[in-house]
Amino acid sequence: MVIDGEQIADPDLWAAAQKDGQITLYSGWTADSEAALLDQFEADTGLEVKLIRLTPNRLYERIVAEHGAGKFNADVVRISDAGFVSGLSRRGVFQPYTPPTATNLRPDVVFDDGSYYRTFNPIYTFGYNTALVDPADAPTSWKDLLNDRWNGKLGIAQAGAGGSALALTRFQRDVLGDQYLREYAGETRVFDSLGAELDSLARGEIDAGTVVVSSVNIAANENAPVTFVVPDEGVTAYDYYTGVASTATHLAAAKVFLNWNLSQRGQNVLRDIGEYSVRDDVAAPNVRGVQLPDFDDPRVHRITPAEATAWSEQDQRAWNAIFGYNE
Repeated sequence: MVIDGEQIADPDLWAAAQKDGQITLYSGWTADSEAALLDQFEADTGLEVKLIRLTPNRLYERIVAEHGAGKFNADVVRISDAGFVSGLSRRGVFQPYTPPTATNLRPDVVFDDGSYYRTFNPIYTFGYNTALVDPADAPTSWKDLLNDRWNGKLGIAQAGAGGSALALTRFQRDVLGDQYLREYAGETRVFDSLGAELDSLARGEIDAGTVVVSSVNIAANENAPVTFVVPDEGVTAYDYYTGVASTATHLAAAKVFLNWNLSQRGQNVLRDIGEYSVRDDVAAPNVRGVQLPDFDDPRVHRITPAEATAWSEQDQRAWNAIFGYNE
């Protein structure tokens, strides 16, 4: 199978994948974003995807429990948070595999000898409800959100929701400072997940809040009155990882899925959704007329696995204390 001049699967793998016909994907990625990607994958390949979708923290707990009990039936796993994915790898959840499409990759993409791959980087920033906020009054910086105009009208997802929220916390503590978080916490509503926060923003229950660009893009395509901001202080880019499960019963189709994800075609789909590609031959996203900075731009703060591992527990405790949040 060849797409846009790149071989996604050789004849033997493709024949075996067609015989499989489907995969089961366990994913922590935002539901609407995953659905958009799977629509394209299924259209390109004809392979069906059964999706089991939970927030990353809940997904991790489920995988650990099912794998430990010998009842884990995934073919592919997609999850954020370096601690989660490395923990799954240590438990033997993944099997090493080298996709032929794993070319032109940026540094720090391949982990544990190909057991799992950084597949894309969502962009975490803030946004607002365009039906409630006049463009002339819209916030353009993180510090603008501390103005009295936003008192009681802000939202944020709790830091324990997964790698995305902890990556944002690391960025905010490192770049904006704990005092910023204290002031933000005094005027904000805490949500259990990013999806719940975006739904509330679209309904006008809050005026502004932290958002992921790809989710805003999809919501706006469905006529939700939401937009995002690229502030001068920067945005956070956090890792999403994908690997073939050691339990895969549809192994050929699982390999085709990972091949497609890392191919130029798959990475272009991810970019068009609003994520940063892990390939250096795929440009930065342009979302709804807004050109995102290049991945190497200093305004893009990627939280590395080493940083995530070193800071996650401390950042979680600090965030919970600042926001008075008990999981």
